[in-house]
Amino acid sequence: MQTEARVGVVVEGGQRALNTGHGGVAVEGGVRTLAQSLPQKQPKPLHQQSQIGTVSQLLAGGVAGALSKTCTAPLARLTILFQVQGMHSDVATLRKASIWREASRIAGEEGFRAFWKGNLVTIAHRLPYSSVNFYAYEHYKKFLQTMPGLENHRENLSTDLCVHFVGGGLAGITAASATYPLDLVRTRLAAQTNVMYYKGIWQTLRTISRDEGLFGLYKGLGATLLGVGPSIAISFSVYETLRASWQSHRPNDSTVLVSLACGSLSGIASSTATFPLDLVRRRKQLEGAGGRARVYTTGLFGTFKQIFRTEGLRGLYRGILPEYYKVVPGVGICFMTYETLKMLLADVSAGL
Repeated sequence: MQTEARVGVVVEGGQRALNTGHGGVAVEGGVRTLAQSLPQKQPKPLHQQSQIGTVSQLLAGGVAGALSKTCTAPLARLTILFQVQGMHSDVATLRKASIWREASRIAGEEGFRAFWKGNLVTIAHRLPYSSVNFYAYEHYKKFLQTMPGLENHRENLSTDLCVHFVGGGLAGITAASATYPLDLVRTRLAAQTNVMYYKGIWQTLRTISRDEGLFGLYKGLGATLLGVGPSIAISFSVYETLRASWQSHRPNDSTVLVSLACGSLSGIASSTATFPLDLVRRRKQLEGAGGRARVYTTGLFGTFKQIFRTEGLRGLYRGILPEYYKVVPGVGICFMTYETLKMLLADVSAGL
């Protein structure tokens, strides 16, 4: 999950360079006079600028999320299958589980395309989720930076870290709440093996609503919000901190390389810290799936205790290895794509 980036870094950096440049030529009156005599391009209306920026930002965020999820879909499905094994498997079966064995089983029994099972609904979920996530993060960040007591400490490292952490957490909660039913459908489709109880996005939504009621579409939302808030908060704050540190020491390095590396490291940090919550979320989402009996009859913390009691601490991190394999390229690709698209769309908007 999941997945982001700092908007406008390149544009802001360019503006700072221009401002510095103006400081250097201000003493030359001839240059100033010449600049004033040149015809000035009329700025676009404020509402039009805002509209272009919003559309570009939403598009960049949505495409970045969808592309990263598609690239890592096989590992994402393996993660889900490992996470839910403890629900209906005995201890002996769990000890035999391995990534290679499970991947071989999927390829042999379901075919190679099965690695992307549920990817269509993943894209349908990730496009709005990632768009809202990036967009909300930027607006939460701007709002937090203008709060009394923070607006005069923007260059302070601890203040920046706090703003990124809180802004990322609020953005993750906002995006997850807005798109949760699609996340539930994605989990149900990806967790199916040989028996196909759910067959597509709309059929799955109708079936869940019929069998489990309207609130069934929000099953596991509590665990999701409890996990996604810290996860996105850690991801954004680690990414922003690493990126700022990297650029201050090596300002000439490629933006694409920096975004890819820092995004990968932020994904590892957030996944390690919040994986048990993600595992509980998946299992709560699959309660009653396909007409099966309920396994966890208690709340969120009761489910935690039951998993720990029956499977041990290792059970709370079941599937963490394919999760690492997934988030290292996945989150890196997401940040890299987002930064690249933002620069491209900014250039297109500037040329209009």
